Amino acid sequence: MLLLFGSCKSQQTIAKYRSDNRGLKDFYKAYFPIGVAVGVRKLSGDESVLIKKQFNSITAENAMKMGSLQPREGQFYWKDADSIVSFAVKNGIKIRGHNLCWHEQTPNWIFTGKDGKEVSKAVLLQRLKDHITAVVGRYKGKIYAWDVVNEAIDDDPNQFMRNSKWYQICGDDFIVKAFEYAHAADPNAKLYYNDYNTERPEKRERIYKLLKSLKDKGVPIDGIGLQAHWSLQEPTENELRTAIERYASLGLKIQFTELDMSIYPWEKNKRARKANESDQYTPELEQKQIAQYAMVFRVFREYKSVITNVTFWNISDRHTWLDEYPVMGRKNYPLLFDVNLQPKKAYWEVVNFKNK
Repeated sequence: MLLLFGSCKSQQTIAKYRSDNRGLKDFYKAYFPIGVAVGVRKLSGDESVLIKKQFNSITAENAMKMGSLQPREGQFYWKDADSIVSFAVKNGIKIRGHNLCWHEQTPNWIFTGKDGKEVSKAVLLQRLKDHITAVVGRYKGKIYAWDVVNEAIDDDPNQFMRNSKWYQICGDDFIVKAFEYAHAADPNAKLYYNDYNTERPEKRERIYKLLKSLKDKGVPIDGIGLQAHWSLQEPTENELRTAIERYASLGLKIQFTELDMSIYPWEKNKRARKANESDQYTPELEQKQIAQYAMVFRVFREYKSVITNVTFWNISDRHTWLDEYPVMGRKNYPLLFDVNLQPKKAYWEVVNFKNK
């Protein structure tokens, strides 16, 4: 069930929105840039109009990941990433780069030699350097911030580092080197470590441990990206505040890099939709989502001295990655704009504040 504006008052609200040139970027001008993750198909048509009105920062959802850019060694596919960068530059929109090193969406060739065997640490680090140097160098001066390393902390509370191929071959040196390679390729770019569940206390402390070790080693890291794939149940206000203050205590800037607010409790494991499983956006769920969005943005505004970007992961409820993950075929309604690209009630709560 999709909740649409039906009352006379709601129709007046829509008319007012359409006649008002301001968007999220304008309401938050005194706070931080407001971004959105996009693919090339979103750069034309009605969605591109919404992007230009609402956002002043862009992240490529998939086009800049290693597997997309360099599917085969030395053979780069730049078309989609270039299109996103060109759109942003043309429209005066800032660009975040996502991402340079991750355990997923990484081509198998990078870990394998010509003999079919696993490569050595030296070979893997050289391949990582070559990739980062090519990508960051190509967009030097255009992409102001990069998610350098993504999701290196394990999901298991009893483990520290994720046992990825990167870690198995290089230990944690791949993290240090990735930041060093990125900094060498563009000394002016801001460099971020990016992860999810960053507000959950036990994972927060393991992420903090990693970040502190990087700072202690003099690694050129500027901040942490908190993905913010959240739900109506989490984070609590206290968890959010504690996380911001904990990471900021290291002298790091904070960006919320992949924000959405699932109407379902978060699940990690992918599964098929059950026959009797509802995907209705009920008035009760809507009210909980409004309250959660209002809370997190109120907190964001209070910490504007350390928060340097808030980016939504997808444009509207028309299509989001949560329609496919973790439950295939279950419709989600996690964003501020509905399937018709109209602002939801949560949108008005997010912009309902007085500048201080």
